[in-house]
Amino acid sequence: MLKSELRSFHAVAKHNGFSRAARVLNISQPTLSTQVKALEQRYRVELFHRIGREIRLTVPGRELFEITSRLTQAEQDAENLLDTFMGFHAGTLNLAAVGPFHATDMIVAFKHKYPLINVEVRFGNSSRCFERILSFDSDVGIIAEVPSDPRVTTLPYSVHDVVTFVNSDHPFFGRDSISISELEGEKVVRRETGSTTRTAIESELKKRGITVDPVLELGSREAIWKAVEQGLGIGFVADFEFVAHPNLRAIPIADATVKTNYYLAYLTERAQSRIIDSFCKVALGHIANATEQAC
Repeated sequence: MLKSELRSFHAVAKHNGFSRAARVLNISQPTLSTQVKALEQRYRVELFHRIGREIRLTVPGRELFEITSRLTQAEQDAENLLDTFMGFHAGTLNLAAVGPFHATDMIVAFKHKYPLINVEVRFGNSSRCFERILSFDSDVGIIAEVPSDPRVTTLPYSVHDVVTFVNSDHPFFGRDSISISELEGEKVVRRETGSTTRTAIESELKKRGITVDPVLELGSREAIWKAVEQGLGIGFVADFEFVAHPNLRAIPIADATVKTNYYLAYLTERAQSRIIDSFCKVALGHIANATEQAC
């Protein structure tokens, strides 16, 4: 069987290197290299381009990696299935989330019901989270706007307004709201490409013919907040994600509808996964209860 060789190949491809893959698998690098080389020689195929110390998947390598990703996930699903016969008290749930706000509440609710299941979370913008779902790196995504893709099932759970936020020296700081036209010419600290908040506000500004001055692009909310606090520009955030701060204030945009929609997302082919189904039910139930209490 090819189990060892495929396992070694998958680890090298996933971790983008032989030394890191060897550490993850807890085997020596020469052993790992030998197994991958044996796979290539047996089938007379090159799976990696080796450029100095760097490696890149070849076209056959990328195709094989898609298959080994499915095999690896199927093995994990099999373990999770067997765990159900012991009362569903074990296993690992991998989440991809755009931020900690909704994710943390969902995880707390899930852990309360299934305390022995390990939960691992990786944060990133919506595009990166979507990629993690497609590559089998995450079981469920807690994400904002997602592309329509038949491979992925999405469950909407929340809609939020996008607001601007400014520091205490900005003229908007004392305002209860602003008009979107007042954003003309404003210096803006924005998120990276792939951010749903950035996409939503830029789409509305373009539709209105309003031009802003993007002075800085940063890859995290925390960095955006720090830059805005120091007066580099204004920022945009979904209203529920704004954290109260003495030197920052969120200002609604009164005459524009700029919203972001939030979803749970998972691979359609994994709809029968007990751990995915259980998390989605707990998460949606928690959101529904929180909404009722708020009303």
